[in-house]
Amino acid sequence: MERKIAVIGMPFDAHSSYLRGPAEAPALIREAILCESANSCTELGIELADQAGITDYGDIAWADDVEAFSNLEQVILNVAKSGAKPITFGGDHSITFPILKALATQYTQITILHFDAHPDLYDILDGNPLSHACPFARIMENELAANLVQVGIRTLNTHQAEQAARFNVDIHPMRDWKGPHQLSLSGPLYISIDLDGLDPAFAPGVSHHEPGGLSVRQVLDVIHSIDVPIIGADIVEYNPRRDINSMTAMVAAKLYKELCGKMLMNE
Repeated sequence: MERKIAVIGMPFDAHSSYLRGPAEAPALIREAILCESANSCTELGIELADQAGITDYGDIAWADDVEAFSNLEQVILNVAKSGAKPITFGGDHSITFPILKALATQYTQITILHFDAHPDLYDILDGNPLSHACPFARIMENELAANLVQVGIRTLNTHQAEQAARFNVDIHPMRDWKGPHQLSLSGPLYISIDLDGLDPAFAPGVSHHEPGGLSVRQVLDVIHSIDVPIIGADIVEYNPRRDINSMTAMVAAKLYKELCGKMLMNE
């Protein structure tokens, strides 16, 4: 069987700066994906239930938190070498760094499309250079991606603005967002979706509520508009402890389905 998409859970939140909880996300997102309240067809007409090439690798495991990143990096590397595209969900945003470390060994000139309320470009936060507020600083300083495009940003402070200029980040602040036509994306493309990029009205189950964000439809419009190869994606920062009636889990499941469908279409 040809493996096209590898689904990976990452139950990790040791680098969260404010609240714990994203480590509990993978099981609940899987539950939402399988919920009988929705079917398995994407909006663009891809029936995921018919896709034998979607393989669930389960959750990353480790003996202690020090091993978490290296274990994730190794799994992503194995997936990429097999020709499959990883979709990782759960965890805080720090996990994007080891994912890109692995993918950068297999792809060149990667563009990252990053949805978030926060740029996550701190050089260091609270003494932790691996904080979930720092992954894109680590990615860009290690030249793991050629381009970083950020959508939904609404917390850009002076330090992170300086970092954005240093790394030539293409930031689309939420206040200026008009739609997908503003983006110029090249492949290979990696997509990172922090659920707090959405307005809390659509995704209350996050640690950092930042009003004035994206709607689910606005994110879907961008995903549906992509016409370059997608090499992987993550959906991070779902905190079940703050969710209401599993609403944010269902949002994560919806985004997962549409990402899967688009990745299969754009092979």
